[in-house]
Amino acid sequence: MARRSRKSKNRKVRIVAIGAALATGGVVVALLPSANAAEAKTPAQIMDLCKRAEVLNGKQQSIEDFGGHPIAGPSFGSDNCDFVETKFETFNGPTEKASIDFPNCEPNATEPAKVSIAWESEVAQGKGKQIAIVQGGSGGLFGVLTGAWSVHKSSLDMTTNTVKAGSKDTVEVPVGKVVHMEFTPKLQRMTGEWRVRIDANPGSFAVNPSPEQNFVLEDVVEGPSMLAGAAGAPGVVDGVAKPVFEDC
Repeated sequence: MARRSRKSKNRKVRIVAIGAALATGGVVVALLPSANAAEAKTPAQIMDLCKRAEVLNGKQQSIEDFGGHPIAGPSFGSDNCDFVETKFETFNGPTEKASIDFPNCEPNATEPAKVSIAWESEVAQGKGKQIAIVQGGSGGLFGVLTGAWSVHKSSLDMTTNTVKAGSKDTVEVPVGKVVHMEFTPKLQRMTGEWRVRIDANPGSFAVNPSPEQNFVLEDVVEGPSMLAGAAGAPGVVDGVAKPVFEDC
């Protein structure tokens, strides 16, 4: 019985306090419970928070870096965002025909024919699982990926749309054969995580305190492995080119 009495008394005290505030024109502050965990967010929302981080991969941003405005917005969405690499691997990409056919199929042909084959293969830049790579500009999230990518052998700018491989080779074509060049590019795959943090807010008058919030989102980025260009020239795609012979 004593426990029920205290509960009833506490309830009356709260009602009287609110009633007094209303009677005197005061402000009633609703004390809502704070969230104990980060609210669930979609990948797009997490990437938006990352793009609008005050510090992106160790670099202090301004709102102009992501198209923000002091009045119209958007403003900063998080305190920090980092891309953390967790795995890096190389593998062979799809083999493609890289030249036209060169036949040695004349009825009176008796000797192998030497042909000079100029070939070229264009390799598309991959896209990330969470963001499209081909958007131009080297800042923001693309700059983060380029920086992480360049730690490895490749020097490819991740904002590049496509890159090329090519050469001119002399090939001997036997009688009764047709030759063309095929190219197999070497590709790279980087797996990592976007880690977004919103710092805890101690709260203030009429503002509830909030705990620190953390969001983690995996990303997988693929692109060509590059060879350094000669004398400062742009690099070319690493890979294997070989002649392929078929019957006439």
